[in-house]
Amino acid sequence: MDFDGKVAFVTGAARGQGRNHAVRLAREGADIIALDLCAPVAGAPYDMATSADLDETVHLVEAEGRRIEATVADVRDADAVTKALARGIESFGRLDVVVANAGIAGSFPVEELTDEIWRDMIDINLTGVWNTVKASVPHLRAGGRGGSIVLISSIAGLKGLPNNAHYAAAKHGVLGIMRSLANELGPEGIRVNAVLPTNVDTRMLLNDAIYRLFLPDADAPTRADVEPLLHGMHALDVPFVHPDDVSNAVLFLAGDRSRYVTGITMPIDAGALVK
Repeated sequence: MDFDGKVAFVTGAARGQGRNHAVRLAREGADIIALDLCAPVAGAPYDMATSADLDETVHLVEAEGRRIEATVADVRDADAVTKALARGIESFGRLDVVVANAGIAGSFPVEELTDEIWRDMIDINLTGVWNTVKASVPHLRAGGRGGSIVLISSIAGLKGLPNNAHYAAAKHGVLGIMRSLANELGPEGIRVNAVLPTNVDTRMLLNDAIYRLFLPDADAPTRADVEPLLHGMHALDVPFVHPDDVSNAVLFLAGDRSRYVTGITMPIDAGALVK
């Protein structure tokens, strides 16, 4: 129980990677403060998580024998993030780990990338990370025990991907936040690192919009149709990694086994960055 007695704050926790991080941290002993938007976003061309999904995350964390304080909140709203986190800390009394996971995806060629789509991406995937970190740092400092902040970037944080200028801009920016805060907060024992996943087997990747992007001439492309093309992105012969693969990295960086690790980018990418 590497996180026994600790409290972790996870954003975007209703579904996908965020839910997996929350459940895995709970399995290792952490109580969870969770939030998710649970509403559609115009710039995301797939269905978003719902309040029922967040309720399921609550059920799964509690099934691990841990407590959870879950709130429907938008990471674009700094005040809402601050209040959601404060409620969790009021319940659990401390904060040790922050996983800034909330994000959206969507691929658009430059001429189709509208101002609204650009704003949604930057506001959620970059400013939302900043709002999460800014709300968290005072509580980590107040605890006097140091702590770990794990930011979820992407291989697009180090590599430009076609049809993803807005996504790459946001994910590159996340690494700027990470590197700056690793220096700023390091003297207080607060470590800041980033995880860079490639394709992950979640709804964010596997949806009709992505299928049509890869196979624009097909009538109704499916997951099975697209998987062979996804293999080509990686040095390893896999189309994607799984949420547990990303959570393994999150747990390492969040825990004491990485106590002297800060300011790093950890790709979970099946070799995409060397391809």
